[in-house]
Amino acid sequence: MTFRCWSCGESLQELSLPFGRRDQCPACSNYLHVCRMCLFFDPAVARACREDDADDVTEKSRLNFCDYFKPSEQAFDPAGSAAAEQSARQFDGLFGSGADAPEASSGDSLQSDAESLFSKD
Repeated sequence: MTFRCWSCGESLQELSLPFGRRDQCPACSNYLHVCRMCLFFDPAVARACREDDADDVTEKSRLNFCDYFKPSEQAFDPAGSAAAEQSARQFDGLFGSGADAPEASSGDSLQSDAESLFSKD
């Protein structure tokens, strides 16, 4: 069995099975005992879980206590990861990244800019 991190796709070969509740990915440090890493995780069904008896977990990428957890070999979705990266690049292109973002204007500056729009010169 070849397990990959649900978040970054890093191989989890060096970790022993079963995954402990607090085991983390060696590459991205995300927890592995999460719904997104589980065999029963399915966003197409109610509660995104195919195990009817499992407790409802609202945040599917957070550490949880589910007794039905079984790691899935298909947890990592490279197409979804690529789409998320492309969306982030497009967002940064539209609005700029944190380093490229314009400085926040002070309230006085904004007010004077608005007043100049409506002043009669």
